[in-house]
Amino acid sequence: MEDLLLGDRELDVMGVLWELGSGTVAEVRDRLPADLAYTTVLTILRNLEEKGFVAHEAEGRAHRYIPRVAQQAARRSVLARLVDKLFHGSPAQLMAHLVEEHDITPEELRKLRRDLGAPARQRPHKRGKR
Repeated sequence: MEDLLLGDRELDVMGVLWELGSGTVAEVRDRLPADLAYTTVLTILRNLEEKGFVAHEAEGRAHRYIPRVAQQAARRSVLARLVDKLFHGSPAQLMAHLVEEHDITPEELRKLRRDLGAPARQRPHKRGKR
């Protein structure tokens, strides 16, 4: 599950599951931004389960779906792919793009400078293929 390739609807469903911690088809459907049919949400959840992103437990007649992938892992995978594919492997180019293309307040820039100057967190540094 190294590369987390999720479509928009799958990301919407995973977002609900990450927010709730787990959910039935009906609970997920109620929180989705789009009005999807119950069977559509069920199909998305089954596809996510087949890909290994969620698991389910029986809960009466329903199934409760639980994320098997942490949101942080999904972010890391998607961002790594984005940096590699669109920014020639350069996180600095991505950051420059974000600063240029989005309204970032002076306070947000100061916070970013502080965060970048802070000691690196204890975590392994991974480098993708370039």
